[in-house]
Amino acid sequence: MYSKRTLQHFRSPHNYGEIKNADGVGEAGNIVCGDVMSLYLKMKKIGNKEPIIDQVKFKTYGCAAAIATSSAITDLVKGKTIEEALKISKNDIIEFLEGLPPIKIHCSILAIDALDEAIYQYLTDQKKPILTDLQVKHNRIKKGREQIEERYKKWMTKK
Repeated sequence: MYSKRTLQHFRSPHNYGEIKNADGVGEAGNIVCGDVMSLYLKMKKIGNKEPIIDQVKFKTYGCAAAIATSSAITDLVKGKTIEEALKISKNDIIEFLEGLPPIKIHCSILAIDALDEAIYQYLTDQKKPILTDLQVKHNRIKKGREQIEERYKKWMTKK
């Protein structure tokens, strides 16, 4: 059973769409459930402070929980620095949505993965240092993507 807040984010998602010329784009997917998320970040520097996430949007193909967690992550990261955004966890998303069914927890992990990938791309493009934890997450996500692509390739060549 979904919470009222989860259903609100599913029925009326916040920040849906795409940012043209985004500073960072992250994609995450799960071959088991078929959910695919894309997260777009636009950064803004104010004075000599660390840049903040000024705009964030998402596009998600998936279930109600996938859409709700995508919407939730956009609300949670807007206005945050990279350092602050990287501290957001799946538990923060679950708490923000006032719970998720146990079988849908993986959707909150996908939202975090999409965020991590968008931040990774932004830092790489800006030639900024990549934190060890972020590099490890990126390698895990990349390996999963390669496995999905390999399985897909085999499926497409079968006759």
